[in-house]
Amino acid sequence: MAFIDYYKTLGLTKTATDKDIKNAYRKLARKYHPDLNPDNAEAHKKFQELNEANEVLSDSEKRKKYDKYGENWQHGETYEQQTRQQQGGYGGGGFGNFTGDESFGGGDFSDFFKSMFGGGGSRQTKYRGKDLNAELQLTLLDIAETHKRTLTVNGKNIRITIPAGIENGQTIKITGHGGAGVNNGPAGDLYIKFSIPDDPRFKRDGRNLYATVKLELYTAVLGGEITAETLTGKVKVKVKPETQNGTKVKLKGKGLPVYKKENEFGDLYLTYDIQIPINLTEQQKQLFEELSKS
Repeated sequence: MAFIDYYKTLGLTKTATDKDIKNAYRKLARKYHPDLNPDNAEAHKKFQELNEANEVLSDSEKRKKYDKYGENWQHGETYEQQTRQQQGGYGGGGFGNFTGDESFGGGDFSDFFKSMFGGGGSRQTKYRGKDLNAELQLTLLDIAETHKRTLTVNGKNIRITIPAGIENGQTIKITGHGGAGVNNGPAGDLYIKFSIPDDPRFKRDGRNLYATVKLELYTAVLGGEITAETLTGKVKVKVKPETQNGTKVKLKGKGLPVYKKENEFGDLYLTYDIQIPINLTEQQKQLFEELSKS
């Protein structure tokens, strides 16, 4: 293929400073990075050309040789040595018919390009894959116990363990499950953010849960027993006589598990909302009247 002008590849001229080269490479490498252009062969080709150009122009010694010898910069010292030998007495023999084009044939892109991205591969530049972000919505019931779940990311199934008691907005890292690396570079990481809205029945505050329970007036006055819902089932709760509206009771250990602390749980707090009876019969009204007079 034709000679590649490294300066032109980076959109620069020979007067470019080291900073100009660095900034131009960073800008264009982001634009043509394979992770951002996964199915674009032209972008991948352009990205490789950018790496080749940057590898040479960002190195002061290589750049000097490139500026002096152009496409045959890698063989400049050999050329000079052969020229000196000619001048030192070899005359027209041996290397007399030497030309750069004949001695240093081209190839796909350039010899330097091959050394970086093909052939021996010893000078390949490796790039870490892009980190990926995902959001997973869970319910309070989901985080009541540690469990496993399978997610599909980039067409791959990933089995993860979700610890009990994980917080809303908490993020965990799954190492090596992000975007693929370039030139056998390491894969990026996957970051999963958890979204856990309040349950219609419960409000969460860390490890503790809060709920409002309707309580009949008669039970509030006389005391008794009610059935209350917890996150994992129903329980019987005793009500003391003469319980006031807004009274709060604690059900120990009926909250959420504590994150990564086995056998530790928060509490469930119930607030009583006393219900005033409606549609009273005449007899019931008379009984309340008698109570009011007493």
